[in-house]
Amino acid sequence: MKLPSVPLALLVLLGSTGALAQGAPTVTPLPVPLDLRAAVNYAVEHNYSILQARERIREQEGLIIEVKALALPNAAVNSGYSRTDSGLLKDRGPEVSEDDWRIALEVRQSLYSGGGVKAALDAQRLVRESSLLELQAVINDALLQVRTRFYDVLLAREQITVQEENVRLLTEQLQTARDRFDAGSVSNFDVLRAEVALANARTPLIRARNQYRISIDQLRQALGYGEPATGSSPAMPEVVGELTFSPAAYELSAALPAARANRPDLQRLAKVEEARRAGVTLREAGYRPTLDVVGGYQFRKSGNSERFRDSLDGWTLGLQSSWAIFDGRRTKGGVIQARSQLEQARLLTAEQTLAVEVEVRQALSALQEAAELADAAGRVVEQAEEAVRLADARYGAGTVTQLEVLQARVALTEARTNQLQANYSHNVAVAAVRRAMGQGDAFLAP
Repeated sequence: MKLPSVPLALLVLLGSTGALAQGAPTVTPLPVPLDLRAAVNYAVEHNYSILQARERIREQEGLIIEVKALALPNAAVNSGYSRTDSGLLKDRGPEVSEDDWRIALEVRQSLYSGGGVKAALDAQRLVRESSLLELQAVINDALLQVRTRFYDVLLAREQITVQEENVRLLTEQLQTARDRFDAGSVSNFDVLRAEVALANARTPLIRARNQYRISIDQLRQALGYGEPATGSSPAMPEVVGELTFSPAAYELSAALPAARANRPDLQRLAKVEEARRAGVTLREAGYRPTLDVVGGYQFRKSGNSERFRDSLDGWTLGLQSSWAIFDGRRTKGGVIQARSQLEQARLLTAEQTLAVEVEVRQALSALQEAAELADAAGRVVEQAEEAVRLADARYGAGTVTQLEVLQARVALTEARTNQLQANYSHNVAVAAVRRAMGQGDAFLAP
């Protein structure tokens, strides 16, 4: 099966952001103002999960260089010096020297290794390609989290606005009740009930403000924006944006094939499966002989002279072969392990493919639910606003009770909160569907 190549956008990310450059990440100020596009771009550069995935690519490049050494000539300088006690040289004559030395340059090149070198190179190449695909998957996951955290901030901020508006309306209601009490048209019970309603409304406002602070910190974590080097508290980002509802349609019949073809985690597992297949070949190479060509140039001490210029020198060239006739079944054990790892990779690919299909179905179902809720919530808000207007007018005319006015206000606050939650869920669901289909973030799509 031919797999899609790594997207060009990903390679641009690797090159333009210094993905393979050394050095610890530094705290870079957040863009001001911080909109969703700026947040996504900042996370690509600073999110710690993405940075770690890039470092794993550097690690694989180092392993590839190491494995390539098996296919390249190896040169070494060997030298030695020894001095022998004269008592061991008496039977060799007085002209034999007690000192002996040699210097040799040896070059070794593998000619045949039973396919092991090629298999090792193929395996490492596939592992590096799987690391690139892992990086793409990490980017997709990290940016989905960034979008979700960004929408969390917008939701918390809008909830503060809704609760503040609710407090304002209840404050006005309390003032109206007091004015009517002073005029003698209502009892003190109406004033007390308005005061209780206002006090109760301040609790969700306090919680909304606290949730906003929490969501800001969670967004900073997703972006990779840490504490400044000065030790001072990080500045509160100026987040801009709105939770709007823009209907998006995806068909299951198209989404499932797209996910199977484009999900980087599935492509990575296919690469790992190929690497495991190469690992079997690598292990089976132990059944075959090896053949190396060995050559060099050597200087060694002359047996008849102590002077360096009288040393002997010359070239050597030859072939060396090795064939393990019996290695205690070590090779057989390695082959069994490699074949088992290949089968495990196949099973993992099948398992993950099924999981992706289920994930796509769930994401589409969540999107459909969020779209229906957002559409319904928009109509409910309009109706609730009209109900409050009518309740205020009728309360002023004395045709409805204060309780009915308060109930209308509570219903309006609930409707606005539901609309915000529905719009939030729809935006998150759209991003989740794109990620489930392997499309990645919309701001990074080519």
